[in-house]
Parts: sequence; C-alpha cells; structure tokens
Amino acid sequence: MAGIADFLDSLIGGFDLICYSLTIGGLFWGLFVLRPWNNQDGYNALLLQKTISLIYRGGFLLAFAQIFKIILKIWLMTAVLERWPFPEFSDTTQFIGGIVRTILTLFLAGYCYLYLSKNPFSKERWTTAVVVSIPMIISGAWLVHAAGRFDNQFILMSLTVIHQLAAAAWVGGIFQLVNLWLLRQGERIPAKLWPLMLGRFSKFAMTSVAMILISGLPIALQYIDTWNGLIGTGYGNLLMVKIILLAIALGFAWLNKTAVLEYGVSGNPYALNNRVPYYIEAETFVLVTLLFTAASLASQPPAFDIPTLTAPWQEVLNTFAPQTPQTSSPSHTALIAGEAGRVAIIDQVPSIAATEWSNYNHNIAGIFLTVMSFFAMLSYIKHLPSFLSSFDKYLPLTRYWPLGFVLLGIFLFFRSDAETWPLGPIGFWESTFNNGEVLQHRIATLLVFVLGIIELSARMTKNPDSKLPFVFPLLAAFGGLMLLTHSHVGFQAKSAFLIQVGHTTMGIFSLILATGRWLELKLDKPGKDIAGFISVAALFQIGIILMFYREPLY
Repeated sequence: MAGIADFLDSLIGGFDLICYSLTIGGLFWGLFVLRPWNNQDGYNALLLQKTISLIYRGGFLLAFAQIFKIILKIWLMTAVLERWPFPEFSDTTQFIGGIVRTILTLFLAGYCYLYLSKNPFSKERWTTAVVVSIPMIISGAWLVHAAGRFDNQFILMSLTVIHQLAAAAWVGGIFQLVNLWLLRQGERIPAKLWPLMLGRFSKFAMTSVAMILISGLPIALQYIDTWNGLIGTGYGNLLMVKIILLAIALGFAWLNKTAVLEYGVSGNPYALNNRVPYYIEAETFVLVTLLFTAASLASQPPAFDIPTLTAPWQEVLNTFAPQTPQTSSPSHTALIAGEAGRVAIIDQVPSIAATEWSNYNHNIAGIFLTVMSFFAMLSYIKHLPSFLSSFDKYLPLTRYWPLGFVLLGIFLFFRSDAETWPLGPIGFWESTFNNGEVLQHRIATLLVFVLGIIELSARMTKNPDSKLPFVFPLLAAFGGLMLLTHSHVGFQAKSAFLIQVGHTTMGIFSLILATGRWLELKLDKPGKDIAGFISVAALFQIGIILMFYREPLY
C-alpha cells in the first residue's frame, strides 16, 4: 500500500494548490473585480451565491487536503520506518504547521459560509473575510522549502508566500470566470456582466502575473546558482516546465485581452462570446497543470543543494539526440537474471538487459505514436499534392488513426513492468499497491487503451450533441499531469533525472495535445482546424521523443 500513498502524495499537493486558489483567489476576485456592493453593475443573488460557494467549498476542501497530506506522510513513514512515527513526527514543522493551517482554513471557510454568504453585498464582510484569511496565508510559509533553510530564511519564506498568493489570485480568478460564463451561457445573469468582468479581470490578472514574476525570480536565483543547475537537475527541469506553462497561459490571456479590446472599439461581441470562453477553458487546463507541476517542484531538492548530482547540459541535450530506434529486445530470462544486481542496496550492478528492455519499450511506443499521428495529420488534409492525387481515395481511412492507441495499450500491458505480472514473478496486486511507479504505469496503460476506444467512437459518431469527444482531451490532460508528477528524482543519481527530462517534455506536449483537441471541439473555423492540427502535431512530437529514447547506462 506504500505505492498508493507515494502516488497520492505526488497528487495531493496539486489538489491543495487548486483549493487554495479557489478560496484565496475567490476572495480577491470578490474584493477587487466583482465588487458586489456596487449596485449599478446589476449583480443578482445567484451570481454571488455561486461565487461565495466556490470560496467556502474550496476552503473546506483545502482543510481536508491538509489533513490528508499529514495522514499520507504518517502512512509513508510507517511503511519506510516499519514503526509508528509518533511522538517524533508531532514535533516537526510539517505536522504542527499542517494542523495550524487546517484550523485557520476551517475558520476562514466557516466565516464565508456563515456570514459572508448571508450578506454578500456588504463590503465590510468581504473585507473582513480577506482579513480573516491573512493568518492562514501566512501559516503556509512554514510548509515550503524555505522553512528548512538556514540562509535568508525569512526573506525566502515571505517571497514564497507572496508568490503563492499572486498565483492563487490569477488562477482563482480564472475559475471564477469559468463560473461566470456558465451562468451567462444559461442566461442566469445579465449579459453585460460578461464583458465588464473580463475587462476588470484583465487588469487584475496583469498585476498578479507581475507579482508572480517579481517574487519568483529571487527564489529561483537562490535555489539555482548555475546554468547546469537549471538544466541538469529535477528542480531546474520542473522550473523550466513552469515557465513554459506560464508562457502558454499568457498566450491565451493575450488572446482574451485582444478580444476585449476589440469589443471596446467595435462593440461586436462575437469573439467575446464564441472564442474567449473557450480560450479561458484552455487556459484553465494549463493553469491546473501548472499548479500540479509547482507541487511536484516543491518535493524536489533545490539545485543549490545537490551539486554532485547535477547532470551536465551536454548529457541532457543528448537524451533528445536522434538515433536509430531499438527494434530488438533482450529475452525476459536475461532481464530477470540481472534484476538482483540492479536493485541491490549496496554494490549495485547496472543491468544492460533492463536498460535495453526499457529502450525497446519506449522506442516501439514512439513508432506507434509517430505513425498514428502522421495519419492523424493527414486526416486534416482534403487533397494530396497532384503527384500523389491517386491516393486521395484513401484519405477517409486516416480517421481511424485512434486504433493505434488500442494497439499501443495492449503492447504496454505486457511490456511496461516486466518484473511483475503477467510476465514477471511479482503478483499484480502486490506490485500495483506497493510500488508508486508501477501503479502509475498501470494507470497510464489503461489510459492509453481507453483513450483509443473512446476517441475512435467519438470520431465515428454523427451526433453533434455527443459529449464523448470531450473525454479525449480530458484524459490526455490527465496523462500529461501524470507525466509531470511522475518523478524519478529526489536525491537520486543523475541517471534518474535524465529519465525525468523525457517525461516532463512529453507532459508539456500532452497538455498541448489536450488543449488543442479541446479547442478544436469548441471553436469555429479557421481556429478549429488550426487547433486540431496542432493537437496531433504535439502527439507526433511525443512519438519522436519516445522513438529516440535511450536510458542512461549508469
């Protein structure tokens, strides 16, 4: 069961940040963007009820996440130490800080539920709610990296709290915009509120992003002191992923701001009602993934602390170097024979068979994805060039490309973890529940198989109201999230980090795959076709990475 605890521990941090954003970001949204005491804006009780509901529900869930994190740590320590970790654990900052933050969060959520929701038009109650939130916000300083440092501790703790606060303000505001659009779409609020809130939030979001950058830069410079630390460590790698995701989110934010400005000039609400809501949905995909990445980053040792475990940038780039895919696999007998030496606690002997087995799995999976995504890209072409026009009649067959996922899922089921069932001696349930990495592999295998079945069915359906097509981007986004939280690295060897680099890169492309498909289903032409092609092009890039994959030999 330790495997499940380890897996959940990597996910609960992201869930914690989402709940924090719902609560704190929602309060900031109400105080600085919504301003419900301003009666001439035409607010109704339903909007305020839904807004405050997100705030206190997020607070109660945040308190649950804090308690669950403590339970998971106790679970993991009990499994590792093989004894009950108390009373020692009760004296740690993690335990005390977690309990204090839980109590403060419950107090805040209770105030919003009992008082703010009863008089949502009162400026005094909104201001009081923000004041009540301050102790809870500050308490988070004892649950971050900086709390365990000796140098610049106070400054780093303060900057981290500001960084989290600015991120919560932006992300929580995006959640509220999605809520606002759902009410607007159902004609349950005045139509004029949609452009009004978009305009106000645009200015507020720019301030939040500026604070994210201003507070984040000195933290990064403190924890990463060399270029190799940025490129060659798990902490630096996930920081770069955060930067890339931030850039993608800002791209969607720019599209939204452009549409708002055009509406202000022309008065034409078409883009505001038919494109902006879906850009915001895509931005939500990105920001949620960014929060999980930030949580995964928090579990990594800062690059400054592990200079001897830093990989040179040349080795990192070499992991993506084109090379001939490995199309032959060692026997299962040879693989098992080398396992004892490979997993030994001391005097580990790297298993060549295990490395080649892994390379084969990744390379064949890459060939699957590259071929199927090539046909997927062809499916967006109406006519081939004249010298290939005789093959035009075969173009309709390219829509069956999701079958490749089904075949890949079957392949991974037998090959992903050879030391476990059905090929290896370790039983299915034993390996699944006692090894977090195997558990994630099993989930990924099932995900790939189901993805193929659902997407093939979705592309065959003629029902325009079917919700089936939306399952693919949701599962693809979840797959990308798993890749970004599927860390092989703590204080482990450089080889483990070099494996992580490929996973995180594929995680970014998985997110692009998901958002592209989502926008293809939502947008009108020509954006619809552009987004769809970008989506399958991202799948092609994942295939290329896997096809050239090579596991380190040390």
